[in-house]
Amino acid sequence: MFTETLTRVMKSPLVDLLTGPHGVDRYTELVDPTWTIADARAKVVAVHRTTPRSVTLLLAPNAAAARRVDQRCRAGQHLNLTVEIDGRRHTRCYSPANAEGSDLVELTIGRHGGGLVSEYLYRQAEPGLVVGLSAPAGDFVLPNRRPNRILFVSGGSGITPVMSLLRTLNAENGHSQIGFVHYARTPEEACYRDELARTPGVRVLHGYTRASGGDLVGHFDEQHLRAAMPNPDVVYVCGPPGLVEAVRAVVAAVTDATVESESFVPRPFVVPDSPSGGRISFCDSDIDVEDDGRTILDQAEGAGLTPQSGCRMGICHTCTRHKLSGAVRNITTGATSTSAEEDIQICISVPVGDIEINL
Repeated sequence: MFTETLTRVMKSPLVDLLTGPHGVDRYTELVDPTWTIADARAKVVAVHRTTPRSVTLLLAPNAAAARRVDQRCRAGQHLNLTVEIDGRRHTRCYSPANAEGSDLVELTIGRHGGGLVSEYLYRQAEPGLVVGLSAPAGDFVLPNRRPNRILFVSGGSGITPVMSLLRTLNAENGHSQIGFVHYARTPEEACYRDELARTPGVRVLHGYTRASGGDLVGHFDEQHLRAAMPNPDVVYVCGPPGLVEAVRAVVAAVTDATVESESFVPRPFVVPDSPSGGRISFCDSDIDVEDDGRTILDQAEGAGLTPQSGCRMGICHTCTRHKLSGAVRNITTGATSTSAEEDIQICISVPVGDIEINL
């Protein structure tokens, strides 16, 4: 009752007037960084480093984050995490691994070579760290009517949204038949390996790309599918693009199952040897540059602009900007759009000729 009353007081127009222009959050956060009305934040309450290449964080959302995450987050969705490193805020996209409706948000973050945020969290994250959280998004979710036969396939840190789906199904005590295939470099790097071994009623198979001793040898193929579940109704796959594409091809060739996929690794983009010859006009900033073939986000930063961005691979939509004219190519799909007056994700868009964009 006291907390609810205090929240109403803090939201009152009088308090807002007295704390302007900065707002009440800039004052309450001096007492506790998570004590904010508008800013969605969470405090790290536990840290587990159970593999050599990943760190698991348990986050307790504040009231603002709880409104965004707990009430709308479905198993399998992703959200943006913002962390301050050396005085600068960095945002990355991660999928929670917790079951739908959990009080705590569980993130297992894989280390990547040169990954600023993942390396920082692996080495520096401790209980008490405060991070920012966005509202959840994404369509990698279970249908309301649960399928009878479900096959989960994951690679590396792509296991996190799949674990969320699995844990949610287990919490429901449903009757779905479930198979689970996970690929990791070694047994030591296989996230959630012990938990999967203890999960009743799930056929779990492991494949290791840099070690022996797995249940499966090599990359996903028809033999792996038949070993896990020969005739699934639906296959959920999350991992590198190569794994996603292999699963789609194999499943389409030998079953009638649908495939739901998610990939958090961007396809490589090779900068052309010679620039396209077009020009990019950043209209809001009165800056005009010659296109050098890189993404619009990279070229904007090269021109001294600081557009907001998150995952930098087309997932979180943080970098979306309004294009006024010209054509762009999506580097993840290869599709070219010539529509004027459209919103585009500048982290995965490259110009095709001259373009004008609000930035």
